[in-house]
Amino acid sequence: MLASALVVTLAATTFPAAGTALAADYERVLNGKFDTGAADPWWSSAGVTNRITGGELCAAVTGGTTNPWDALVGQNGVPFESGQSYTFSFDAHATAAQTIAAAAGESVSPYRGIAKQDFALTTAKQHYTFTFTSTLDFPDAGNGQVAFQLGGQATDNTICVDNVSLVGGVKPPGGVNPNPTKKVQVDLVAYVPGLPKRATLVSTATTPQTWTLKNSAGAAVATGQTTPRGADAASGDSVHLIDFSSFDTPGTGYTLSVGADSSFPFDISADPVKKLRYDSLAFFYHQRSGIAIDAQYVGAEYARPAGHVNVAPNQGDNNVPCRADLACGYTLDVRGGWYDAGDHGKYVVNGGIAAWQLLNSYERATRVGDPSAFRDGTLAIPEKSNGVPDLLDEARWEVDFLLKMQAPDGMAHHKVHDAAWTALPTRPELDDQVRRLSATSTAATLNLAAVAAQASRLWRGIDAAYSAKLLAAARKAYAAAKANPAKLADPNDNVGGGAYDDKTVSDEFYWAAAELYTTTGDATYRTDVTSSPHYKAAGLTRAGFFWGGTAPLGDITLALVPNGLPAADVAAIKAAFTSVADQHLAAMATMGYATPYDNSTDGYVWGSNSGVLNNAQVLALAHDFTGAAKYRDGVFEALHYLLGRNPLSTSYVAGYGDQAVHNVHHRFWAHQNDPTLPTAPAGSLSGGPNSGLQDPVVQRLLVGCPQQKCWVDDIGAYSVNEVAVNWNSALAWVSSWAAEKSGTPVTKPDCEVRYEASKYQGGLTAHVSLTNTGTTAWNGWKLAFAFPGTQRITQGWSANWNQSGRDVTATNMPWNAQIDPGKSVYIGFNASGTGADPAAFTINGKKCGTG
Repeated sequence: MLASALVVTLAATTFPAAGTALAADYERVLNGKFDTGAADPWWSSAGVTNRITGGELCAAVTGGTTNPWDALVGQNGVPFESGQSYTFSFDAHATAAQTIAAAAGESVSPYRGIAKQDFALTTAKQHYTFTFTSTLDFPDAGNGQVAFQLGGQATDNTICVDNVSLVGGVKPPGGVNPNPTKKVQVDLVAYVPGLPKRATLVSTATTPQTWTLKNSAGAAVATGQTTPRGADAASGDSVHLIDFSSFDTPGTGYTLSVGADSSFPFDISADPVKKLRYDSLAFFYHQRSGIAIDAQYVGAEYARPAGHVNVAPNQGDNNVPCRADLACGYTLDVRGGWYDAGDHGKYVVNGGIAAWQLLNSYERATRVGDPSAFRDGTLAIPEKSNGVPDLLDEARWEVDFLLKMQAPDGMAHHKVHDAAWTALPTRPELDDQVRRLSATSTAATLNLAAVAAQASRLWRGIDAAYSAKLLAAARKAYAAAKANPAKLADPNDNVGGGAYDDKTVSDEFYWAAAELYTTTGDATYRTDVTSSPHYKAAGLTRAGFFWGGTAPLGDITLALVPNGLPAADVAAIKAAFTSVADQHLAAMATMGYATPYDNSTDGYVWGSNSGVLNNAQVLALAHDFTGAAKYRDGVFEALHYLLGRNPLSTSYVAGYGDQAVHNVHHRFWAHQNDPTLPTAPAGSLSGGPNSGLQDPVVQRLLVGCPQQKCWVDDIGAYSVNEVAVNWNSALAWVSSWAAEKSGTPVTKPDCEVRYEASKYQGGLTAHVSLTNTGTTAWNGWKLAFAFPGTQRITQGWSANWNQSGRDVTATNMPWNAQIDPGKSVYIGFNASGTGADPAAFTINGKKCGTG
């Protein structure tokens, strides 16, 4: 910001006479017309609140300041060239007549000034202009800045500006990404022992080059030859492949070198992947609305008061009306949930897929993975000691919000957010705008139905009353959607929050029906599933899935959770996943930077990194369904791309790697704009390359960029560097899956346990089936599991039951000791106490699947 040191310098600046000819007509200011309805990338200092009103930026300035520079509105990253002429012009007016200053200079210490001029504003809108020659050089959007100094007034005032322009210079701004890149591109974090280890060399050489792997002491530990690949269209690089998979010694600080070029350092270890599982999930606690974010869980840097809970200056979320033009006649209490992205909005269609991915990650782990990774106490959240798996606790924060968005008629409101775009930065508890509900929509209603049905299934053994509440809401929502099958979100409802309109909802109907059928077994829902055009993964392609294309979510549930569909149909769904996974692998084999992403139609789009991860989920499920190592390896290739093996030598995950994203587009992780605010916390995912260039920052910086290089680490670059709950949920799903695999050979379990408990006041009755899914008979068996709650077995049958603390074992009786392949035995018990169902079972020491 323009500090007092800058102002003193500016006061002595000599200005050329008005009318001096411009060297060129290159516009340097971004979003000077405010046509988008957003103020970004304009910032304001303390005591100033920016609003877009009538197509102008209006700054409400608190009175009582001493100096003009005590109240500021400005823009950073403005390029200047020393010795070149510039004209600064704008329209402005004020509620009360006031003199302001327009200034240009340096945005960081020592805050050198270039130019400043005072202008007397009146209540009538007028045009102002002055021309100057730059004495400083900030090419390519470095540390240059323009600002309006609005302070030094005893009383409050509002100053509005429009058509802000800075033209001049001889060099067109933009064309480069300011992050330094390497010629040897690696995963900046780690390669997992036992898995393939590949890197990319940027080189125009047509013959193999010698690579050397060095340890942290600089000693060579492996060497080999690159494989030339030639031109890579997506990155614009000429590349070679480096495969150093033969080296597998764990360690830190390794580097790869080719000639004089060396990579960033990296580890050979599974530990960072396992840590990422929890950091990516921690993102959601940070994004919670309606609760104080406590330092004991996130550290003092990220702690903050609760946002939008009717504590001034918040208007609050406890009594939110519909938009004035809707006149719905009621208000809703919609406190809670997750802030969706970089703003303070909460969106049902984004929150729906995000909550589903967290819940599905848990449900998948209970059936074919390791649910102990999500047990109570694994996440740093307030609910970590309540006896419920922490991943379910975090998901519930959003699920409860989705329930609150249900209107009296069963439909769900599409979103809730501020009446206008909030300034950047604005912490949630300091947001003083009124909140408004957008209209209900079929898509939002089906998101609610799907997620509530899924959650009901998972809470059935934890909290029967809550499970029943969820299922009732899901049924009501689905019925309402059937009665309103084409109530689409308004594409023009984009002031204060994104529109998230969706013109096709047959996919949401299929997803919701699949979840309801899997949870209830009802024939009506089954008919809707099997009659859908999306049935049996008919629409699954390399384009994958996202918030607006959700049919594959229903396929995933139908493939993972036993449901009574014909075995051939379930097999067809699984086959579709392996078929698409094979297509990804075939395409990745031709890429310079192996990535499961289809850019053939739309290029790289907004949130491309989430597309990479959702496609990695398809690869992961193909591995679950087949056990084939090639799919597992494809998942890790996707993570390598996100963590640095890309043409920008950048990790798109904050806190991971020597050159990781810092300046995500976010209202309160806004250190770039305000040094008192933090950068993005570890585990936060940047949206990634977007060749559409849909914000002013990238339009200035990245014109002509190759698709994979259309990204910059700038808080104002919202179309490439925003965060979102439905992007981090994809990262959480994939990193959790990868942490589970982490180099250990994966085999399909040769046993399956089905556990069903009927609960009543103070106790339960459990029926348990043990199935031999292997190829050899069991001659004697021992079942083991642990209760997560206070359950104590009081009576058992068809087995010898024993319990020590929470640990339970059951061994065979003489008459049921042998279980042939494909056969089952049935046992059971009565117990006192309460708690969730056991999450993991072993038979004869081997981990079993759950049915």
